[in-house]
Order: sequence, then structure tokens, then C-alpha cells
Amino acid sequence: MDLAELTAKASAAISAGGDFNKKVKFDFGDVGKLLIDGVGGTADNSDGDADATISVAWDDFLKISQGALDPTMAFMQGKLKVAGDMSVAMQLQNLMKKLA
Repeated sequence: MDLAELTAKASAAISAGGDFNKKVKFDFGDVGKLLIDGVGGTADNSDGDADATISVAWDDFLKISQGALDPTMAFMQGKLKVAGDMSVAMQLQNLMKKLA
């Protein structure tokens, strides 16, 4: 999976009025960014404002999405960092299942 495929999956998974009503940005470093807007029901690769920004290496994100790396362990090991509202990151579990 590459960033374009992930963005397409995120666009299909998120819908306006769904159960995720926040903005979260994934920062994959040199690979790019993914901004998921739960309020507007959109996902794109812009660098807009978000309630929370999750910084994680692309390879580690793939491991998390495939179940090979536990997100909590990644956070504890410093492989995943959250800036902003931590509760937004906690709400991502259901959405992450759709992105796998």
C-alpha cells in the first residue's frame, strides 16, 4: 500500500455525519501527510489544521495497520507521537480497522 491507496481507503471509510467527527493528520515524514476530516467527511494529503497530529514513520504505520505492531507499544517506544488532543487519537481505533 502507498499513500495514494491509503488516502483512497480513508476517503471511502470516512463519511460526513459518521461516528468520527474530528480532524486528524497523519504525518509520515518524507512520504507525505494524510488529513482526515471527520466533520466534512473528506480525506486528502493537505497539511491543514487538525485536532491531533500523529507522527509516525510510514513503515511503522503499515505494521500498525496490519496488526504487526501494537499502537500503544509504538507510542511507548517513541515510534508514534501525538501532538494536540490525545482523545482524538484514542477515537481512531474503529477508523484504523477500516484502513487496514
